[in-house]
Amino acid sequence: MSEAAHSSSDYIKHHLQNLTYGKLPAGYAREDHAGKKEVLQQDTWTLAQSAQEAKDMGFWSYNVDSLGMSIVLGVLFLFMFRRVAKSASTGVPSGWQNFVEWIIEFIDTSVRGSFSGKNPMVAPLALTVFIWIFLMNLMDLIAVDHASSAAKWAGLPFFKVVPTTDPNITFGMAIAVFLMIIFYSIKVKGLGGFLGELAFQPFGKWGMPANLLLEGVNLIAKPISLALRLFGNMYAGEMIFILIAIMYGAGIGFGLFAGVLQWAWAVFHILIITLQAFIFMTLTIVYMDMAHQEHH
Repeated sequence: MSEAAHSSSDYIKHHLQNLTYGKLPAGYAREDHAGKKEVLQQDTWTLAQSAQEAKDMGFWSYNVDSLGMSIVLGVLFLFMFRRVAKSASTGVPSGWQNFVEWIIEFIDTSVRGSFSGKNPMVAPLALTVFIWIFLMNLMDLIAVDHASSAAKWAGLPFFKVVPTTDPNITFGMAIAVFLMIIFYSIKVKGLGGFLGELAFQPFGKWGMPANLLLEGVNLIAKPISLALRLFGNMYAGEMIFILIAIMYGAGIGFGLFAGVLQWAWAVFHILIITLQAFIFMTLTIVYMDMAHQEHH
């Protein structure tokens, strides 16, 4: 592999690596970026300094950047909407109040069009899902080198600024929605009705094995489709931004071309990040509607 190809590969790996916090076992040999080696004398909770260390930390490790950014953006969403709610007036609304009211009306229309049951929690859930995911996706418009430079200035080895490029985040949200689907399915239909739907739909009692297989796959596919669709699209978008950023180091001509590409992809990506938030919200509403439907 050539030196340029090797540096490009390292560049990509660096920007796709999460800031991971976890436990390394006693006797683990560490090596920092300066080449200094250290052997841990006891089990140590620490930030991973390399992709290998993050892998060796195993299951009980935490992507601090993804968790931190998702929490910060969630709090920002609550703060902005609460501020509008407290200062809302019946007169001529401010620009921000008008925007928030338009968002709420849009969510309300989506819920009325896709949800036929009665549950006052569905609309707030849809609003939270849409705005929170949109804000997390929006971080993809921050230049990857800016986020990396800020992390380096703060003394951090890595920092991924887009939470939805982390499958742990997308699966976490999808599993939360899935648990609500199970909860309301049992609440509305009863445990017997829920299990009966799995066992006797769509082929009746004589097709129970096939029913369980089909309905079981259909049930499990819901959180998987929610999580993987969002993660896959955002990860691909982030990868394209990284590949465009590499072009800046290939000469003035490629740098100018990269600038045009970056602008064009950013404009197009605004549609993608909005669409992905909308799809996740719409599927959540549809799945909740299915959980509230009783089959006789």
